[in-house]
Amino acid sequence: MERVAIIGASMTQFGKREEWIRELLAEAGLACLEDAGVDPADVEHLYVSNMASGEFEGQSGVVNALVHDLDAIPAYTQRVDQTSSSGGAGIYAAWQSVASGASDMTLLVGGEKMTHRTTAEATDVIASLTHPVEYKHGVTLPSFAGLTARHYLERFDAPRESLAKVAVKNHENGVDNPKAQFQKEIDLETAMESPIVADPLRLYDFCPITDGSAALMFCPESVAREYTDEYVVIAGVDGATDTHVVHEREDPTIMGGVVESGEGAYEMSGYGPDDIDVAELHDMFTILEFLQMEGLGFAEHGEAWKLVEEGYTERDTGELPINTSGGLKSKGHPLGASGVAQAVEIYEQLMGEAGPRQVGADVGLTCNVGGFGNCVITTIMEAAR
Repeated sequence: MERVAIIGASMTQFGKREEWIRELLAEAGLACLEDAGVDPADVEHLYVSNMASGEFEGQSGVVNALVHDLDAIPAYTQRVDQTSSSGGAGIYAAWQSVASGASDMTLLVGGEKMTHRTTAEATDVIASLTHPVEYKHGVTLPSFAGLTARHYLERFDAPRESLAKVAVKNHENGVDNPKAQFQKEIDLETAMESPIVADPLRLYDFCPITDGSAALMFCPESVAREYTDEYVVIAGVDGATDTHVVHEREDPTIMGGVVESGEGAYEMSGYGPDDIDVAELHDMFTILEFLQMEGLGFAEHGEAWKLVEEGYTERDTGELPINTSGGLKSKGHPLGASGVAQAVEIYEQLMGEAGPRQVGADVGLTCNVGGFGNCVITTIMEAAR
């Protein structure tokens, strides 16, 4: 099987946008085509990662509209919905389309339009991914995060400040990302004294509601060489599903989907946790950064907080920079776009195009989480050498 390459990437400005979902998708798609130097007529498969354009905007058929807007007819189209891990699932689908030989040029665009709805309305749309019994009783993802964070802090004797330091780090990284929703630093005191949302988690432990889109261009490595001498290769990718009902898990501090998908991606790539130079993790809540670090083997169970306290994940001084983009916390979280945007950041890091966020990296990893670990996709990327 020939290796699958990425030869182009793009990301729109994240934040509160006036444009609707079709316009956001077209913006990222056109920019990616230009970055890759690919004619729209050469796109054979086009995938759109999107969770809820119908629920948020009353707009369905977005992928069919996009192929028209990009002038990519008659490309095969498919919408990919895997809740908040739709972007990662789109990466898996695009990789499969090329790796299988079905397509020699596949465009993936992820996007979501959310900010025109109130926080309560957006939270309700997102909460609909929970089990119906949990949903009926008003359970939301923030409540899961608060319960898990409280359990983690008490069980592993972790200081509350360790979670706040994740937010401080990611905001600091976001300052250097011109596409991030929040390009401002916060200090530890600000994070610790912000309003409580789901005890012990406070306002700065949560990512914002966001509009935006991102895109990637996939092709076989032999085709990539026809376009450029510099590109990135998908070294490993895998997905996994955990229990739909969160309380059925044997240990709420272990995200089984993270563990399983990580092991699959490591096995496919031939890399291990010690080989990863930079990672983008799904920090919808700060506690998730701890759980993914541990599930992916970057830290022992219950000890991720210690690495954060030691500065291990800092961009400029740490051994494993995590969320150099600012993460979902600072960059923003337009559901269907987030997993794609994670890969855009790793692509730019491996290509040496990350500007002031640049770290030394040959191998990078993304972990995109759906719900509260209900479904997960882990992708490992390497610079072509």
